[in-house]
Amino acid sequence: MPVPQLPHLTHEDKLDYTPTARSVSLARRRAARLVAEWGQVEAAGDAALIVSELATNALLHGTLRGRLFRVRLVMSATTLRVEVSDPRGERVPRKRRGVASTSGHGLVLVHGLADRWGSEPRTVGKTVWAEVELPVRTVTRPCVPGRSGG
Repeated sequence: MPVPQLPHLTHEDKLDYTPTARSVSLARRRAARLVAEWGQVEAAGDAALIVSELATNALLHGTLRGRLFRVRLVMSATTLRVEVSDPRGERVPRKRRGVASTSGHGLVLVHGLADRWGSEPRTVGKTVWAEVELPVRTVTRPCVPGRSGG
């Protein structure tokens, strides 16, 4: 299934990380900070949690020795998209069912926070993505004393 393209992007950030646990926390904090700076403070926490879960999955299941994983954030006026790319294309993520396992619940969280998520193959590896619909913001014009109308 082709991934829908985002309309005109207003912001984009991407950064490669070494496959270490510290990188997951760095990526999570960076995502929260950037989304807040981009004017979506209410979405910053969800973005950070999605990045954390997808980056953790990349670290645990998608990395190869000496290969980085990438976190990319893109935002349009209506959608925030989180992408995490890793070099292991043969390990496609799937949401677990049931609670018998003590791991594998990260995608359940992603599924609950995102409006849609999935994965797509790359030439080398895969990208796991999640999209969150953003609240529509109305632009208000400042009130100028002595003027009426618009």
